[in-house]
Order: sequence, then C-alpha cells, then structure tokens
Amino acid sequence: MKTELHDYDPAEALTTPEAIEVFMAEAFETADAGYIAHAFGVVTRAKGMSAIAEKNRAIQRAALSVFQ
Repeated sequence: MKTELHDYDPAEALTTPEAIEVFMAEAFETADAGYIAHAFGVVTRAKGMSAIAEKNRAIQRAALSVFQ
C-alpha cells in the first residue's frame, strides 16, 4: 500500500504573534543551535508571507474599488 505524502510548510501555520512565540519557545527548549537557526528561517518566511498577503489584500481592495 502506498502512502501519499504532502508537502508541509510550518511557516503557513505561523499566522499570529502567539503562534510564532510558541514555535520559537519550543525551538529554544531543544538547545539545538541548528534547529533554532532553522526555526528563525521558518519565522522569517512566515513573516514574509504575511507581508505579501497583506499587500495582495490591499491591491485587491484597490482593484475592486474601481468597479464600485
């Protein structure tokens, strides 16, 4: 039986400051410098995705206002 695997990006789940805080706290609890560095990268990517989403919402609102 084949098991279907899906890509998972933890950055997609980090949508609030609280989620980021918990994620980083758990990373620091490991005391693994490599894992902590990876976690910082995930958070950076999550914040970048949030900024892009905000810009897209602003663009969509502006585009929609043309039709009103």
